[in-house]
Amino acid sequence: MIQFPNAKINIGLQLVEKRPDGFHNLVSCFYPVNWTDALEILPTTGEAAFTLSGLAVPGAPTQNLCWKAYELLKNDFQLPAIQMHLHKVIPMGAGLGGGSADAAFTLKILNDLFALNLTPEHLENYARQLGSDCAFFVQNKPVLAVEKGDVFEPLTVDLKGWHIVLVYPNFGISTAEAYAGVLPQLPEKSLKTLLTQALNTFKDAVVNDFEASLFPKYPVLAEIKEQLYSLGAEYASMSGSGSTMYGLFKEAPVQPLPFPKDYSVWQGVL
Repeated sequence: MIQFPNAKINIGLQLVEKRPDGFHNLVSCFYPVNWTDALEILPTTGEAAFTLSGLAVPGAPTQNLCWKAYELLKNDFQLPAIQMHLHKVIPMGAGLGGGSADAAFTLKILNDLFALNLTPEHLENYARQLGSDCAFFVQNKPVLAVEKGDVFEPLTVDLKGWHIVLVYPNFGISTAEAYAGVLPQLPEKSLKTLLTQALNTFKDAVVNDFEASLFPKYPVLAEIKEQLYSLGAEYASMSGSGSTMYGLFKEAPVQPLPFPKDYSVWQGVL
């Protein structure tokens, strides 16, 4: 069985407080985007195996979230040995949730492949054990994410038909580095309220709090944001804790995109 784990963007990200467990409570809109990896899982009568292609993924295969997802379910179910192959396309350290998507899709494939009959809620509970935003990719629809980014509230944001340009500047930002520079604070207006307004009001109102500390450290990110606006974006922002920047457009940009060839640029329709 093969599926295509997709990326997500954050539309606004408010860091509201640091938790006693060391994590941060946040508020953000998670929105799925069709920039995808490819994941294939097959049962095997031989030894279990996990292979990779595409972008180089650091760490041992047994430390990959896909394999951890398999072992997590194997603790509770009598799963047979599998052959799993991940073709990695979504950049890492990019704020796009690619690794989390891979893990969540592993759970979903195993659930379907071996008729485990797990509900979406059960799958989300397993996904939360693998990472803060893994659970989002179980149902994979726009939500307001709160707490650690693993508790979801319904949201009526609908960007269907909008064009998106994602720009990854060929370097990642670790979660630890991003959070080291932030100072959580309660926002003047809740993101949920701001997101009920027209998208053309988002530019000055819907903010990713990571930008304040990461833009001075990585000025190229601010430059990309301004370039996206110069191309006609109605709204541009950093996704997650970076380093990907994105722009939302009513129509696809017609002029050549002004980004270096070593950047990864993806365009599509939401």
